Amino acid sequence: MTPVPPAVPRVDTRHPQYQELKSRVHQGLLSRLNLERLTRVSRNEAEPEIRGVIMGMLDAESDQVPLSLFERQSLIGDVLNELFGLGPLEELFADQEVSDILVNRFDQVYVERHGVLEPVDVVFKDDQHLMRIIERIVSSVGRRIDESSPMVDARLADGSRVNAIIPPLALDGPALSIRRFRTDRLGAQDLVERDSLTQPMLDFIRAAVACRTNVIVSGGTGAGKTTLLNVLSGFISDRERIVTVEDAAELVLRQRHVVRLETRPPNIEGKGAIRQRQLVINALRMRPDRIIVGEVRGDEALDMLQAMNTGHDGSLTTIHANSARDALYRLDTMVAMANLNIPERAIRQQVASAVNLVVHMSRMADGTRKVTSVTELTGMEGEVISMQDIFVFERLGINQQGRVCGRFRATGIRPKMSERLTTAGHVLPADMFEHVKNIT
Repeated sequence: MTPVPPAVPRVDTRHPQYQELKSRVHQGLLSRLNLERLTRVSRNEAEPEIRGVIMGMLDAESDQVPLSLFERQSLIGDVLNELFGLGPLEELFADQEVSDILVNRFDQVYVERHGVLEPVDVVFKDDQHLMRIIERIVSSVGRRIDESSPMVDARLADGSRVNAIIPPLALDGPALSIRRFRTDRLGAQDLVERDSLTQPMLDFIRAAVACRTNVIVSGGTGAGKTTLLNVLSGFISDRERIVTVEDAAELVLRQRHVVRLETRPPNIEGKGAIRQRQLVINALRMRPDRIIVGEVRGDEALDMLQAMNTGHDGSLTTIHANSARDALYRLDTMVAMANLNIPERAIRQQVASAVNLVVHMSRMADGTRKVTSVTELTGMEGEVISMQDIFVFERLGINQQGRVCGRFRATGIRPKMSERLTTAGHVLPADMFEHVKNIT
């Protein structure tokens, strides 16, 4: 029989005595070490000297606070993270399965793994400790946070999105949200293998993007819209010039001929902001073959629709919405935000003529993401934009393992754009629109 390896002991980092000792060691280091010299060398170069100093400090306190060898190593690692990294968050950043880090309070931290939120044992000593880490994060990207500017939304060097908000706006103390940047981007076949969509659905969407139809990816927060948009952008020809416009850069396009634009927040005086609408208008002057807007959320929707209607076919974007139909309602609202007094019917005609396909994504109860509908816009019927589902995902229940059961189903309707796809050289098999795949 194979021996069972002993369980790795865990240090109770939540215990006040541990936090107090770590704080004393940290403060002691700050007074003893030449920090100006240490900041000019890497962590690996400075670590042996710092470890020696910490061991001496722990030896001096061994009578009052006896620690095992494992506890000593854990405390030394935590103190090094305080000096060179993000303190208690450092181990979460090292975990590649963590997609979101959510700090509600100094003593309440959640992470998302595989689409499911779960609490973790990571804690800060107090609000001041959490505030120091937040200040370190935002200062690394040239921003500041204080009572006069109590909110920050920024992008880290690795592409991760960070949002911090502090009192008086945050009632229970500083709060921090970090959406991790995936280093291993999912490809088209990865989505098929994960049952996010079926191969016929992917083939249809690939053909639609390749022949320059305008596509909107809709869905709720964390549904996987940006991931899918990244995949769709991969179907664009290398011979085309692409201009991307994003509030915070998350897209990673594989083509060579790409120009990336990103909005700019206001400075400390509240001036100098560059909004998405300004960038979309500027993008139109850059001779783009395709415009990709990371997410439409305001009056830039009007300029996006006008671009789609004036020769910039094949544009892609995402939008927060609960369904494909809801995505069109939200577009109506966003265009109205431009305050140009455009009649409602005219707005809907713009949408109907500009948008060809809405691909809606949802995050299921088990944390999985699925394309729940691929919907084609077919024109106007009176005051209403007419739509038809080409593919849908039907939820049927939950199995014993807690996984969502259902089936991907083609509705049997042949898309109106089929002739356009065929003319462009994308001949799709007729049985594609009769396909059914069960997910158990």
